[in-house]
Order: sequence, then structure tokens, then C-alpha cells
Amino acid sequence: MADTKTLKLTMGPVPYLWSGEKWRDFYYRVAESGHVDAVTLGEVVCSKRDHFTRPFIPDVVERLQQSGKSVALASLALVTMERELGATRRLASGPALVEANDLSALRLLAGRPHLVGPFVNVYNGATARLLAKKGATRICLGPELPAASLASIIAGAPELDYEIIAFGRLPLAISARCAHARAKGHSKDNCQFVCGDEPDGLDVDTLDGQPFLTINGVQTMSRHCQVLLGDLPALAAMGITHLRLSPQDCDMAEVAAIYASVRDGLVSPDEGLAKLKQVYAGAPFSNGFIHGQPGMNWVAA
Repeated sequence: MADTKTLKLTMGPVPYLWSGEKWRDFYYRVAESGHVDAVTLGEVVCSKRDHFTRPFIPDVVERLQQSGKSVALASLALVTMERELGATRRLASGPALVEANDLSALRLLAGRPHLVGPFVNVYNGATARLLAKKGATRICLGPELPAASLASIIAGAPELDYEIIAFGRLPLAISARCAHARAKGHSKDNCQFVCGDEPDGLDVDTLDGQPFLTINGVQTMSRHCQVLLGDLPALAAMGITHLRLSPQDCDMAEVAAIYASVRDGLVSPDEGLAKLKQVYAGAPFSNGFIHGQPGMNWVAA
């Protein structure tokens, strides 16, 4: 059986609109966690939200680095306006390690070390090798990939580190239009930041009243929260090096502690799952994608 203790924990960017103070305090709490090895932060979903958190970024980065954590700044997942391209240029030309979530950022970062986020489609080893030649050092693979595809990609470019979203609602799509604003009776240009009313996303149902997806501003997310506690040995065996914990509106430091306990063999996956349900009851759990099933399915360990 693979040694799961080699798996590192990454705290990803907050996908939702939180107040600047809540966002800052969230990462201060992460800085205090001895279980999180690396942090990727920044606004990925909507550039209009950026001004809420931008003033706090220098202090947050300093606090995280002082606690011994590797820190990267994420680019937008969808660049559609000149001001967004300008922000991407500034990010790419700065001194920080950058996670590219858009092809425009990849072009700007070519030739210097960088990370590749889950919004960049990497579906085969040849693509991973090309990204490595351009300077990528770690790729967070897409959440919809089954285990066989993950293993094939990693085998095709084993020189890279690989990350997977091991906890959190999954990013499924992103649009130039804002369904969240529309659902609240607003246009995107006059959204009044209504996405901030749902700090864990806005759940939507089908016309038949069945639970379906979650919208978060211009982003569509899974209704279910991906939980891969029972899959850690398989992930380690195939070459995954980092487990990304995608922030939800709960005690994510405790989520990291649970994952670390299961990873280190201190508690069983079932015990960890029971604890996780106490910490986060905001969404049902799933792990279908990695098992080649519909993403909303739950496959017992």
C-alpha cells in the first residue's frame, strides 16, 4: 500500500464573496494550522470582487509565509476585459509564485516557475509535459477526471507535482454572465454583490424541485462536496502529491486536521468522515468522478 504520509495539504482560494475581514481572518486561522503545507489564494471567480480582499493580501501572505507555508497567488479563471488582462499582466510580472487558471496567464508566465490551476484543462500526459517545459512545477488536475485518467496523465509527465481537489464543492463551469445576479433580479453590471448573501453558494433546484447545482456569481459549482478521504492510498499510489482543500463556510482548519489524521493513519477514513460531517453539514458528500461515476454519487471505501 502506498505511503499516504507523503501527501501534502494545500488550502485553495476562497471561491465565494466574503467580506475582506472574514477572508483575512480565515487565512490567519489557516496560518495557525500545523497541517496545511501550502496555500493558494486570490480572486479566481469574478474580478469585481477583487477590491474586497486586495487590501489584505500583503498581510495575509506575510502571516502565511512566517508560519512556514508555501504561498501562491491565483489568476482569474476567465479573462474577458482589458482591465482583467492588465491585472493578469501585473500578477505575472510580480515576484510572487502564480497559479495560472487561464491560458492568457499561462502565456505570460512561460519561462518562469508557476503552478497550473484546475480551470486549465489537462487531459493527457503530452499536455502536462508541454506545461512542464513552459515552467509549470505543479498541476491541479480537473475534478471530473476518473482515477484511470489521473494515473495516465501522471505517468506521462512524472517530473511534475500533481494536486487534486480532495474537499469542497467542485468548480464545474464559469461564464461571462452572472446567474447569481439574475436569480436575485439584477444584471451583472448592477449586481450589487448579491453573491455575498450566500457565503457558501446559492443552491438551485430543477423545475421538478430536485436538488441540482450551486451557483456562485458567474461560476457553476457542484451541489455536493467532494470528499476523498477513502481514496488517499490510491491517490498516493498513482503519484498525486498534494490534496487541495477548497474553502467552504466552515472550520477549514479542522477539516485540514481531519485529513491529516486520516492521511497519517491516526483514524480510519470512516472515523474521519463522521468527524467531517460534524464540521461541515452544508452539502451532501460525493466522490463519484474519481470512481468513473456521476460526480454526485458516493462510493463507499
